Amino acid sequence: MHVELKHSFESGLPPDDTHPYRSGVWRPQHREYDAWDLDVVGEIPSDLNGVYLRNTETAMFEPIKRYHPFDGDGMLHSITFEGGDARYSNRFVRTEAFLAEQEAKQSLWAGITEHPSNAIADHGWGARTMMKDNASTDVIVHGGVALASFYQCGELYRLDPRTLDDLGTTSWGGRFPAEGVSAHPKLDEHTGELLFFNYSAEAPFMHYGVVNREGELTTYIDVPLPGPRLPHDLAFTENYTILNDLPLFWDERALAEGYYSNTFRRDVPSRFGIVPRHGTTEDIRWFEADPTFVLHWTNAYEDGDEIVLDGFFQHNPTARGAERFGGDHKGFETLDMNVLQARAHRWRFDLATGETTEEPTSEQCLEFPMVNGRHAGRRHRYSYNARCTHGLFAFDALVKHDLDTGDEQLVEFDEGVFVSETVMAPRDGSQAEDDGYLVTFTSDMVNDRSECMVFDAAHLDEGPVARIGLPERISSGTHSTWAPATDL
Repeated sequence: MHVELKHSFESGLPPDDTHPYRSGVWRPQHREYDAWDLDVVGEIPSDLNGVYLRNTETAMFEPIKRYHPFDGDGMLHSITFEGGDARYSNRFVRTEAFLAEQEAKQSLWAGITEHPSNAIADHGWGARTMMKDNASTDVIVHGGVALASFYQCGELYRLDPRTLDDLGTTSWGGRFPAEGVSAHPKLDEHTGELLFFNYSAEAPFMHYGVVNREGELTTYIDVPLPGPRLPHDLAFTENYTILNDLPLFWDERALAEGYYSNTFRRDVPSRFGIVPRHGTTEDIRWFEADPTFVLHWTNAYEDGDEIVLDGFFQHNPTARGAERFGGDHKGFETLDMNVLQARAHRWRFDLATGETTEEPTSEQCLEFPMVNGRHAGRRHRYSYNARCTHGLFAFDALVKHDLDTGDEQLVEFDEGVFVSETVMAPRDGSQAEDDGYLVTFTSDMVNDRSECMVFDAAHLDEGPVARIGLPERISSGTHSTWAPATDL
């Protein structure tokens, strides 16, 4: 392996840190590398061509008061596959907040579990959401450029998907929304369009937009809601976009006092707003369903007069009645999908009758679903999901779920090995939905190393076809994406 250290950042954290989200599988990585001629066990498929990207929350300095993992700065990890070879890079996202704290050598913004008044100074950019925009939640590639985003709405930070060179912020010809953009914008690989939403504490409380392949904002509409909400994801079909108004939302009294606190209303139905992709506010149709909170949608598609939506229904969104974790894990119960009781679920919205039907599709606690990107918004059969570790926000297994038959294939890893959100990368010239590869990063606590693992998506039981060594063990994190070479 050839490794070039590009930059090493000074950490303001204690060397013997025991915080559960600044140690162990969440131990921060403060060095940036380029690496090539990587060590490989097995063989990298020559028909795997594209880029796998993952975002990671990375702690840099002691917090002003409390630390939550989502307070960490965004660090992207990129591995590029080309003709049987692979190259790795990692870089911090150079957000305005990251650069300001690097200059100050300390935390300047209050964390998401603190009152914003705890911030040391008003550094302007945090004002959009009263929080630091760290661009650490999600990543997607649009128009050949990687976009890093923040779940509380912020800028879209642009990077070269292969080298991770900083390309500044997104402008969309000067029409980037003042409200920012939430994490989980969605790419339609067939049209090249990017679909996004944002939300805020002021009416109309949500907006929805579409950006074309050339980076032009072609649709941007109000989505009026009854009050401030906490949406996290959207879904789309070939002709429609599905937005949501779920009964886990901001407490209005807390907002009036200048901070965020959420509440779940079991007496309020879930609502789904279905709008034609380039429709208007007046075109939005609302459907009601059982109350829940959904962190992530799997996919959606049209089936005659119906829209089919798959996602993960939380049966206990606020960890009510759950046994509280002790010690250093106290207060992080809502990061454990086992406590929130997330289960795969399917909703059907009948556009002819206005009726909603719904049903569970799995009994396992899973989350962070991915599908073959060529099937996003189209009929899908398979989803690739992460199994959530008990007591910690991390993933210890992969599950391929056949939504037609209900069958689930489980891939478990050695004790102490955790994986990333796993993408499905179609092989060149693929003919079937699962004709390709699953790609994930691992963090091996026992051997203090990380690898990129590649599996044949149709034959998971045969184990990885390639295990590719990385320069340093990487931290656990959140979201990832796959961009085929033809889309770069």
